[in-house]
Amino acid sequence: MSPPDDHLSEQDRINAVYRAWQAEERIAAYAWHRPEVMEQDAARRRVAGALLARTLGPDLGKLRVIDVGCGSGGFLRQLVDWGADPCRLAGTEYQEERLVLARMRSAPGIRWHLGDLDFAEPGSIDLVVANTVFSSILAVEARAALARAMWRSVASGGWCMLFDFRYNNPRNPNVRRVTKAELRRMWPASERHYRTLLLAPPIARRLAGLPRIVTELLATFAPPLRSHFIYMARKPA
Repeated sequence: MSPPDDHLSEQDRINAVYRAWQAEERIAAYAWHRPEVMEQDAARRRVAGALLARTLGPDLGKLRVIDVGCGSGGFLRQLVDWGADPCRLAGTEYQEERLVLARMRSAPGIRWHLGDLDFAEPGSIDLVVANTVFSSILAVEARAALARAMWRSVASGGWCMLFDFRYNNPRNPNVRRVTKAELRRMWPASERHYRTLLLAPPIARRLAGLPRIVTELLATFAPPLRSHFIYMARKPA
């Protein structure tokens, strides 16, 4: 079944935004070697790793995973580092050039799919992940359609996992935050976990030259300054 026209127009808008973003100089603000970016990556790994160990256990070798909007495959590579079997992992992406990078940089065996989540058999996946995907979708129905597709793919007792924005960015009209109320509406979960993390990027960039302890203390003791969250929802067994 073909997606509705509003889904197609929303996807075209997202593709155009990403192409423009990649062409602009501000992409340098997210370069991997920047101190605040490295600190954010480390914090994200700590929180995601702790949640995965708590919900799915420390042995990821048999885990069947799909990363929706996988970009250049960074999260799947992290799972492989943590013991996941590449042959049980898959990533979907709309930007073909990003999939080219993902294939080039990642372990053989990972499946890469250009397009939607429609290739996954219903109830066949242990973990479906979406990293800063929902905030890029402005259309309410397009968000709901993706949430339904993710839930449909997850096996009974499996999990959906989101990493995304808690707040709107007044300088970027192309993203919209994901609220806790919206997360609860997306999936009728039997178990939920919600963790906030990361000092808001504008603050982190201003403090980049200070000792790391400053940003760590702010992120630890000033929760409202955390700009992102990781949410996990379990499908009833």
